[in-house]
Order: sequence, then structure tokens, then C-alpha cells
Amino acid sequence: MSKKILIVDDAAFMRMMIKDILTKNDFEVVAEAQDGNEAVEKYKESQPDLVTMDITMPEKDGLAALKEILQVNPDAKVIMCSAMGQQAMVIDAIQAGAKDFIVKPFQAERVIEAIQKALG
Repeated sequence: MSKKILIVDDAAFMRMMIKDILTKNDFEVVAEAQDGNEAVEKYKESQPDLVTMDITMPEKDGLAALKEILQVNPDAKVIMCSAMGQQAMVIDAIQAGAKDFIVKPFQAERVIEAIQKALG
């Protein structure tokens, strides 16, 4: 049974890259969102096994969306995605409940490793 994943990133290109990595590794992408508000909405709708969440987005950032998703489901598994140089934000995200983080540009092996680790 493939695991269901929600991809959240304001850049369509980044969503496409992650989706490509995931589908090639037998994960099912059940939804995509381009900002934090949409992320929370899609999380409730699709009930994914895991979320990949960009940190820097318009409307509502990944950190705020992470906290909201954890209010909906305290057991939610969320992996944060960030560009280089956002270490402080990554630490905040881990403290807020993110399971792991991956750095852009994505390396397929690292993405899969983080997801497998988070899913246990």
C-alpha cells in the first residue's frame, strides 16, 4: 500500500520536482498546495500520511501551517523544505513538531531517506 503525501510549496517547479521523486519511489501524491492556508485545507481533505512543507510562502508560511496541521492532527508527519541559509527557521520548525527537513535544491536520496525515517 503506497503512502499518501501532500506537497506544499509556492513554486510549481519545486512541487513538480518533489512529485517526480516521490512517484518514482512508489509514493502517492494525493494533493498539492501553494500556500499555508491551502496546505491546512488540503490536509483536512486528503488526510495524507505525510506532508512536505516549504517554509517561505505567501499568505501563511510553512511554520504557521505546520502548527495548524498539528492542531488538526497531533500525530501529523511533516517534513519541512528550506533553501540554504534558513537554519533558524528550520530549528523553529523542528521545535514546533516537524519530523525532519530537507534542503533545496533537493537530492532524491535525501528526500526519500527523510520520508522513510518520518514514516518509521
